[in-house]
Amino acid sequence: MKQASRTWFITGASKGVGHKLVTHLLEQGHRVAATSRTAASLTDSFGTASDRFLPLEVDLTNDRSIPDAIEKTVQWSGVIDVVVNNAGYAQQGTVEGLSDDEVRRNFEVNFFAPMAVLRNVLSQLRRQRSGHIINISSIVGYQGGYAGWGSYVASKFALSGLTESLAAEVAELGIRATVVYPGPVRTDFLSNGALAVAKRQIEDYAEATASLNLHLDTLHGRQAGDPDKLALLIIQAASVESPPLHLFAGKIANELATEKAGAVATDLDAWRGSSEATDFCD
Repeated sequence: MKQASRTWFITGASKGVGHKLVTHLLEQGHRVAATSRTAASLTDSFGTASDRFLPLEVDLTNDRSIPDAIEKTVQWSGVIDVVVNNAGYAQQGTVEGLSDDEVRRNFEVNFFAPMAVLRNVLSQLRRQRSGHIINISSIVGYQGGYAGWGSYVASKFALSGLTESLAAEVAELGIRATVVYPGPVRTDFLSNGALAVAKRQIEDYAEATASLNLHLDTLHGRQAGDPDKLALLIIQAASVESPPLHLFAGKIANELATEKAGAVATDLDAWRGSSEATDFCD
């Protein structure tokens, strides 16, 4: 059965999963307000503004740009049904090697920008007493054991944690929240133009260097995840009456999540006695 048309607000919509998401939503008859750093990157793909498509030029690091985009969306559609925080990028670098600017920029885009979108859109969703927020994290935002990716992992853990807290906070208002944990997806995410590599590389961190080379030379272009299928999974999750809080995407993501759950259970069991002994005895 065809779903009723809804209004989606999507960041990072000019390429990758965001681009696929806009494509499928428009094909299904939904209305989409899509953001990118340049309006041309959107109109070149999807055409000019219409009653079903609103291209928005947004600088996610600009305090004024985000509320302006949300206001234009509400004026255009009257409602916002689904918000997708998709924009983000990977920052490589060891904890010792990363500069302050590299880490802060990574968090600015991957965490503080979604937070700004939420702070500005929630008043509209609260008035509606409805809405679904979908934050695109990564499997590294759940299982973070990757040498040389500390900044990216931390930013995605922060977004995942924010989503869990948000879900508890807005449930009474009729608003849902989902965090998506994709495994590696075959987009340009790991290309030389998209992947940020720390300027300072330290030879002693052999595992981090090997991981960087693996991602650039082997994994890029061979990722298991299909971006079209991921976009359709997100649409499916947004269409059900009880959407998941945690949505893992792809076999690799499922395997790593299961591995993490098992490792946590092992540590819990091994240290349960010592752990519980830290409580007061009364």
